[in-house]
Amino acid sequence: MRDTNDVEGARLIDARIDNLPMTRHLWTLVLMLALGAFFEAYEISLTALLSPGLVKAGVFASANGVFGLPDQAAFASATFLGMFVGALALGRFADRLGRKLAFTGSLLTYSAATLAMGFQESATAIDLCRLAAGVGLGAELVVIDAFLAELVPPRFRGRAFALAAAIQFLAVPVAGGLCLALIPHRPFGFEGWRWVCFIGSMGALLVMLTRTRLPESPRWLARHGNLQRADQIVSALERKCFGAAGVPERAGTQHGETVEADLSDESSRRASLFAPAWRRRVVMLTTANVLIAIGFFGFGSWLPTLLASQGHSIVKSFQFTLCIALCYPLCPLVFMFFADKVERKWQISGATLLAGVFGVCFGYQDSASGLILFGTAVTVANLLTGYALHTYQAELFPSAIRARAVGFVYSWSRLAVVFSSLVVGSLLQTGGANAVLLFLGATQVAVAVLVAAMGPKTLAIREARASA
Repeated sequence: MRDTNDVEGARLIDARIDNLPMTRHLWTLVLMLALGAFFEAYEISLTALLSPGLVKAGVFASANGVFGLPDQAAFASATFLGMFVGALALGRFADRLGRKLAFTGSLLTYSAATLAMGFQESATAIDLCRLAAGVGLGAELVVIDAFLAELVPPRFRGRAFALAAAIQFLAVPVAGGLCLALIPHRPFGFEGWRWVCFIGSMGALLVMLTRTRLPESPRWLARHGNLQRADQIVSALERKCFGAAGVPERAGTQHGETVEADLSDESSRRASLFAPAWRRRVVMLTTANVLIAIGFFGFGSWLPTLLASQGHSIVKSFQFTLCIALCYPLCPLVFMFFADKVERKWQISGATLLAGVFGVCFGYQDSASGLILFGTAVTVANLLTGYALHTYQAELFPSAIRARAVGFVYSWSRLAVVFSSLVVGSLLQTGGANAVLLFLGATQVAVAVLVAAMGPKTLAIREARASA
């Protein structure tokens, strides 16, 4: 058992972080982490946006590729298979080696693989590079979720995740604009799709920015016995956040971790994810992640192809996609107004229900205005679901096992996308775009029911503590 002083010291570190005001310094740390997620969203966007260009370049087959399906199916599957491996196998290292080291390593892995992809000539080689990039991405997003949950006081956590989502999803219109501008052309003799990959590999430059400015998570340090270093980091945060006014008395400080008091620090560190304290949450979040990912990425990744199947040109498909993508960085900024006021579970349940309904409606549109209207509506609902889910699952586990738990429930969603990409490809060939959208809509309605029935109320837990 750990020394009682270590346990109390770790809880004091928690209390000091929870007492911090959300100043420019903390928002800057959120921004640096969000820039890492920016490249994750950029890479996932390429799953949909690069495929038409690769078909046009003769690298991908539009039909009768791997397993007799379009090469886009294998391309998407390689990406998400890599993310599954990264989240499941490497996410746990963030609990052992630290959030900062895991963040840096995963970002470098992604950048190197994306750079290499820009030089490939065959579909198989491109898929292998995507597999390697996916490993880095899978670990990275898990680490970012844990990092944000541990650096930001709970009363600001929803807004921090929403801002991070806005920065992250700024990559969607950026990637769309780059593909629209570059893929139809050959700048400096290189095919446009290669330039899109080269630009994505610039994520490695972020490592230089964060190497000295981003601190290790004090909560993680405290739970691994390094109270002295945790105290130094929190003291520096207090000086920067409180300034000349000094640190106020902490007697009234709330304990902000949603579930940290459910188990002692030692037992939570050793507990299985399927121990009684966590089993219901793990099962609920795993199922929700799987179904949400099928709908989210099924719609987003296949949007240009679905539009093309309805008779729209590649360039016109990119224009529709770019118009819809403009709401990606804007919507999370709107979500900040209610992020910490409405229960996460109801945000997720309501958003997935709307995504399912609007997705089906999208399939029955013939006009450009109808496609953009319902495509935007699905996108807004998916964005609300995504930001709320990442915040929610990071709150439902203590710091000692947070990255491992989030990595586990998140990883299965990536494996689901591997197989759902094959299902979507098959449905598109046999039943057309409407069959695909009915399938995707049904998954989102199922999530709405699941989370409404099984999801705990995290905001209510915090309010109860505050009044205790």
